[in-house]
Amino acid sequence: MAEKKYVGSIEAGGTKFIVAVQDVETGKEVARDRIPTTTNKETLQKTADFFKEHPVDALGIGTFGPIDINPKSHTYGYILDTPKPGWSGTNVKGFFEKELGIPVVMTTDVNASCYGEYVARGRDDSKSYFYATVGTGVGAGIVQAGKFLGLNNHPEMGHMLVRRYPGDDYKGHCPFHDDACVEGMAAGPSLEGRTGIPGEKLSRDNKVFTYSAYYIAQMLFNVYMTARPDVMVVGGSVLNEDDLVKVRKFFDEFNNNYVATPDLNDLIVRPAVPHNGSATLGDFELAKNLLK
Repeated sequence: MAEKKYVGSIEAGGTKFIVAVQDVETGKEVARDRIPTTTNKETLQKTADFFKEHPVDALGIGTFGPIDINPKSHTYGYILDTPKPGWSGTNVKGFFEKELGIPVVMTTDVNASCYGEYVARGRDDSKSYFYATVGTGVGAGIVQAGKFLGLNNHPEMGHMLVRRYPGDDYKGHCPFHDDACVEGMAAGPSLEGRTGIPGEKLSRDNKVFTYSAYYIAQMLFNVYMTARPDVMVVGGSVLNEDDLVKVRKFFDEFNNNYVATPDLNDLIVRPAVPHNGSATLGDFELAKNLLK
């Protein structure tokens, strides 16, 4: 009888680490926990302790960034310069390899989510898949023919430059680009920045959601003109299915019949994996690749 195999997932976010274990044979999740993101030392140790209690044979990590994804780099698997205090220069991949003695694969959280959507939607290598998350920040990734876009560096599409929505006088939230980038104008903090009220407490008919939809539509249009993905998934907590109606409308206006597109209801969609689980699924599958 073959020995049971388990894979682990870490969805490493700025406020919490979601950790989980999957039974490879059954595909069932057998353990899960949530670890607050505090100091790098404390957070990584608590995460390692979870996997010592629930051992795995390989580990997939999708993390906030920027990170070094270049296997030839001496800082491969490190978090690079990040606004998250105390985390710049943290060797995340190396820590878990040493602490747990198992192979580890690491990518960005949005790349992991995109890979999860690629898996959930049938692993069709004839298609390319785009995933954007719109939450505390804005990030995105692309999987084409089962591979990530980005050889030596990962995309930073959340800092794509955008033009202002008419009448939107917000100064922008991004500390680097103010009102000039998607994240500065569309991410969760921009909702409270405009109104003084957290986004989750705002009425969904508030015009700030129209603003966010407009900037996200610009990002999607720019990506579509660049990479021509077959599916564009918009995840995260800021926009819902009703908001995507506005996103599709703005996208159509930006395109202005320039290129033929699929039905926009099929092109621009919400995640196929429920409960923000795309990254965890992606991590599991990336870890399984290490066992082959």
